[in-house]
Amino acid sequence: MDFRKIMRIDKYLWCVRYYKTRNMVTEACKKNHITVNGQVAKPSKEVFPTDKITFRKDQITQIITVLDIPESRVGAKLVDIYRKNETPPEAYAHLELLKLSKEHYRKSGTGRPTKKDRRDIDDYGNEIFDEEEEN
Repeated sequence: MDFRKIMRIDKYLWCVRYYKTRNMVTEACKKNHITVNGQVAKPSKEVFPTDKITFRKDQITQIITVLDIPESRVGAKLVDIYRKNETPPEAYAHLELLKLSKEHYRKSGTGRPTKKDRRDIDDYGNEIFDEEEEN
């Protein structure tokens, strides 16, 4: 058996830059957020080429296939040599939609609501209150 082609799941996800630290991967494993070939993975679970890893990160369920095992952490440009991203494009589109909906009206951190904002909020609250009285 070629021992260079085996790596722990926590180290692999750190090496291919899905998580910033191995500790973050370990915490995700302990919360059962990471599966390998459909089975919940512990941080010490070994991954091999052709394994399918599924995990949830940043409100997206990522699906990747292990193509090769890196010797150590790789640069961002070399990540595609070691994994194949099979996440559906709709997931990324959904994430973009979430980001846009949060910034739609007013950027966070711009201070307290303006007079117009307050009136809009009051009107919205009054509409809901009027609907409840009619029912």
